[in-house]
Amino acid sequence: MKLNTILSVFTPKDAKFFPLLKELAEVLAQAASLLHELFSLENKEDRSEICKQIKAEEIKGDKISGAILKELNNTFITPFDREDVDALADKIEEIIDVINRVGHKVLLYSPEKMPETTTRMTEIILKGTIEIRDAVEELKNLKKSDTRFRRHYKEIKALEENADGVYERGIMELFKEEKDTIELIKLKENIQELEKTANKINNAGKVLKTIFVKYA
Repeated sequence: MKLNTILSVFTPKDAKFFPLLKELAEVLAQAASLLHELFSLENKEDRSEICKQIKAEEIKGDKISGAILKELNNTFITPFDREDVDALADKIEEIIDVINRVGHKVLLYSPEKMPETTTRMTEIILKGTIEIRDAVEELKNLKKSDTRFRRHYKEIKALEENADGVYERGIMELFKEEKDTIELIKLKENIQELEKTANKINNAGKVLKTIFVKYA
């Protein structure tokens, strides 16, 4: 039996990981888009519907992550190290989960209004998830698109640094301007959750960088 024939027996169609990761990254970007919409709403009554939509994306993300894990368990050879595929899927799922948690806390605390800081934070979060989505799209042709791929994870890091600055200024402004103690507590919690989301996005960026260093 020829060597190529032998290899074809043991080599799976590992390309199935790329569409699954791409689908998961699309869910992430959609969840972030809904989050930005949630914090841009003028009518509090519309929050519940947006949060339902975010929860639906979180459920989709769980299913896709489960499919990726199943394929990892059933696949002999993966396009990247098994732990890198798992880590990327895990970090993306974590971001989706925390976005859903942010939405849940908005409903739970029901603040009267959203400060400008939260809108700016959700803009940064949305941009970060789009960078992840676009980087995942480049994975299947990593060696050919290494310059673009590198740009994505560097931009993710820059966005996280920007988010830190927005967060710090936002907290300072909140304590200076908000006179209602209860509202202050609610808004502080929401801003902190958004900052955690930005950090989770940066964690995914670190995994993308690791993949780049290993395989580009």
